[in-house]
Amino acid sequence: MEYVTLGNTGLRVSVAGLGCGGNSRVGLGKGKTRAEALTLVHRALDLGVNVFDTAAAYGTESLIGEAIKAVPRDRVVVATKALIHRHGTPIPPTQVVASLDQSLRQLHTDYIDVFQLHVVPPAMYDHALHEIAPVMLREKEKGKFRHLGITETSPNDHEQHMLQRAVHDGMWEVVMLGFNLMHHNARAKVFPHTMAHGIGTFLMFVVRNIFSQPGRLTAKMKELAEAGQVPRWLAETDTPLDFLLHASGASSLTDAAYRFVRHEPGVHVVLFGTSNPEHLEANIASLLKPPLPEADRQKLSDLFGHLLGIGLELPGPVT
Repeated sequence: MEYVTLGNTGLRVSVAGLGCGGNSRVGLGKGKTRAEALTLVHRALDLGVNVFDTAAAYGTESLIGEAIKAVPRDRVVVATKALIHRHGTPIPPTQVVASLDQSLRQLHTDYIDVFQLHVVPPAMYDHALHEIAPVMLREKEKGKFRHLGITETSPNDHEQHMLQRAVHDGMWEVVMLGFNLMHHNARAKVFPHTMAHGIGTFLMFVVRNIFSQPGRLTAKMKELAEAGQVPRWLAETDTPLDFLLHASGASSLTDAAYRFVRHEPGVHVVLFGTSNPEHLEANIASLLKPPLPEADRQKLSDLFGHLLGIGLELPGPVT
């Protein structure tokens, strides 16, 4: 495993982080047993993963709390989240504090490494900054968590308006955002500022359905070509990104997706979810490979650098 320092937090974090939400929920959303999910987390630990990102809304905090009992607490970086609104109605600070306290109980820990305000849309940012954050900083002073973060609502904020404000406010030590092969907005609008201000970054929406299910990508290319947003030739093949697959390039589209984001300047931790131990190992292997060839990276930028919101589908229903 490779490790980097998460912005100015001082935390040494694995470049691969296990996301504990989404469709898989560490396997619980795919019909796996709790024992199987615990085995998956333990395998991630064995492979050097030390970042585990969960949330009150995911229903996996207690699982992660149980799993990390197997290692010294200072060997893992636990990140969790609390909602600050419900369908556009602000949640008061007292309820966010209550969520934090419940997370501590569920995780069986005395402190959380990164506590994040969850899926904050632009319209809720003032509430996050002026109402919630000052109260949470008082909880931080009590030792309940070490670093305050904020996460965007990628499917509903393609241009990342919320984060374009947040990176300048000096409040947030970590931000979570979407970035992938066909959604490059953060390259110009977010990463230069996180790097300048020492803000740590967690990446999400790196693969999702569009890059793991070939039919989804083919359909999206046809749609984009019809709209004049990509060259027509990309819609005339069932494998439009096969130019990335060659002897000195990527071994698969998923491999390309992880390697593309991992080596982007400003990226610290690439999150992924899975219920499958083989996928866990393959994803980590990709993240530890060298960058894609520069010619391939440039071609991706030329073809897709202007696009917004591609590959940011919300997770489907979970079991």
